[in-house]
Amino acid sequence: MLYLVPTPIGNLKDFTFRAVEVLQSVDFILCEDTRTSSKLLQHYNIHKPLTPYHRHNEHKVVDHLVQQLQTGKNIAIITDAGSPGISDPAFLLVRACKSAGVEVTSLPGATAFVPALTNSGLPATRFTFEGFIPLKKGKKTLMESLVNEERTMIFYESPMRLVKTLELFASYFGGDRKAAVSRELTKMFEENTTDTLDNLILHYTAKQVKGELVIIVAGKE
Repeated sequence: MLYLVPTPIGNLKDFTFRAVEVLQSVDFILCEDTRTSSKLLQHYNIHKPLTPYHRHNEHKVVDHLVQQLQTGKNIAIITDAGSPGISDPAFLLVRACKSAGVEVTSLPGATAFVPALTNSGLPATRFTFEGFIPLKKGKKTLMESLVNEERTMIFYESPMRLVKTLELFASYFGGDRKAAVSRELTKMFEENTTDTLDNLILHYTAKQVKGELVIIVAGKE
């Protein structure tokens, strides 16, 4: 069995009883960064072998991992924060498991875009998750495809690119388009700000920002 186990996006209390039980029961745990994961696992007294699994090695190790699962191993995959497969490694391994007839179970749990969306005050009945915007190739194509998008749009972004991304959105959607920025979700200095894109640009140009971000943009009316 392969278990996809979501981990807290900030507050260590946002971890389910079932997640702890699964991680205590498997043969070993796949993780993006063993140093980051070790802190969480030590907090919950979980002592299992850790194996690096990230975007730089996932293509090389996927077949070996499927073979391990086929021999009867139980493996869990976690990421530094959030749900595996949501802008984080997991897809390749899950697809390979499905093709090989290996059972996969995905646990419910923490993910950043859901609290950001529901906190934004923007429509949440229909939305599209776009993840991280391409840095170069594909950026223009993506933005052009979203100009007439009527659903609420969800993006992930890093703090150093926040203002440039808001400016990019304003150039395609108009500066008066409503949007929201959520940062440091579940942590002590959590901030959720909803305003027009123009006002958000002014707000964050004058402010130093840390922590991963979720940007919610209203769809075209």
